[in-house]
Amino acid sequence: MISADRTVAAAGFILIYAVLIGFTDNYVRVIAAEAGLWQFHLTRSVMALTLLGLLVLPLRLRLRPVNPRAVLARSAIHGAAMLIYFGALAFLPVAQVAAGLFTAPIFVLLISRFAYGHHIGPVRIVAVGVGFLGVLMVLGPSAAGEASLAALLPVLAGLFYAMGNIATREWCPEESAETLLAGFFAALGVLGALGVLLLTLAPLSAPEGAAGFLQRGWVWPSQGFWLWTFVQAAGSLLGVGMMIRAYQVAAASRVSVFEYVILPASALWGWLLWGEVLTPMATLGMVLIAGAGGMIALRAQAPLPA
Repeated sequence: MISADRTVAAAGFILIYAVLIGFTDNYVRVIAAEAGLWQFHLTRSVMALTLLGLLVLPLRLRLRPVNPRAVLARSAIHGAAMLIYFGALAFLPVAQVAAGLFTAPIFVLLISRFAYGHHIGPVRIVAVGVGFLGVLMVLGPSAAGEASLAALLPVLAGLFYAMGNIATREWCPEESAETLLAGFFAALGVLGALGVLLLTLAPLSAPEGAAGFLQRGWVWPSQGFWLWTFVQAAGSLLGVGMMIRAYQVAAASRVSVFEYVILPASALWGWLLWGEVLTPMATLGMVLIAGAGGMIALRAQAPLPA
């Protein structure tokens, strides 16, 4: 049985998720400089599943799915979203890729309304619009570059991401967070293994550095790769677990708006780690993002759905 909405708790889970993922994703550039997308996903998944396995007994975790088909489908959808997202980073600006992924809340609203018949009131519609405007301001003019077939890939990632988030609550209401977490990393691990195998059988000529992230097969990386991939695995394990929990305790159309906080969190880590400074427009965009989340949180206390 689906639990009652706990919007404030979901916002807390998403905040933890954003802080962790904002930190770990800032180091993807370090990993991409020497290894490939497929090796990264395979290695990270093995590490994450190993850590999760070590925690099963002491934390009494339940990994056996209640509905294996639903878990498999959700895992495949979310895995596809992350593959498209990270893959697009190989040949599109980060700003453009992020802007595409953060169309997900719009898709969440549309799918929730037309596929599941959920009531979506004007407050949440306005909140998504305000939040997305804030995203564009944070990303800057490069997010509105020329449209192309390649530029549609991040939007496709946003669609898959939205579908996976809705599936968390609609298809898997009785699953534990750790079950969905294991399914997510297992799917990415299988996709990563397939990519490594394909590039081993039919290798491509990969450019040096981060430009070869998508085309690069298996390499013998340095200790830095193992260190930062482990940090990615541990951070993602906890962070994605928090995200899954958020979508289990509150409606996807509400939680998806809170996910906008990932952008300011990533920007903050970018400033702390790499000295990247935000423009005044980006700062105003963060205010709009925070305002969108606040609109949802406050409206959630009202007797009528937003």
